[in-house]
Amino acid sequence: MKVSAVKSLIAANVVVFLLQGASRGTMEDVLALWPLQPIDGRSYFHVWQIITYAFLHGNITHIAFNMLGLWMFGAEIERYVGPRRLLACYFASVVTAALSQLIVPSLLGAQPGPTIGASGGVFGLLLAYALMFPNRKVVPLIPPIPMPAWLFATLYAGIELFLGVTGSLSGIAHFAHLGGMIGSAVTVMQWRRARVRR
Repeated sequence: MKVSAVKSLIAANVVVFLLQGASRGTMEDVLALWPLQPIDGRSYFHVWQIITYAFLHGNITHIAFNMLGLWMFGAEIERYVGPRRLLACYFASVVTAALSQLIVPSLLGAQPGPTIGASGGVFGLLLAYALMFPNRKVVPLIPPIPMPAWLFATLYAGIELFLGVTGSLSGIAHFAHLGGMIGSAVTVMQWRRARVRR
């Protein structure tokens, strides 16, 4: 019996969230994704943060929505490609989300601060789902209107780009979400190239 990558990721996120609550902020100091530039003369960035930030969350709503998205899109992808490829896609998205968040906001002059949450990985899985099952119907929470997965992913990407460029809804890592989509797009294209070469 195979171990489910999606269930393992959800369990890891929940455990870290519980530990995070008990740490009273010390985990964020070390594991959140901090900007490359110093804050108040001190540099908080460490290379491991490009992975660890994705296991931290701000509150119960934050982790609940992320884990719902991870389950909704990740479970179907895992059934189709297996746990190893699911993990490869997820962590590629987490890394490219982190790199996007480190680079783009600073170029736009955004106020530096830490980034936490699995959203970059979840947005990557959303795009992978849309690429693999473009006509599968998805019903978003708002508005609850069924639409094909390709349209759902396209609308979300457009909204994130608009909000990121305009600086709307500050405090949300819009460019990390878009960066996560880039990571999964590259991963799925590599899968397709490998299949063609066979």
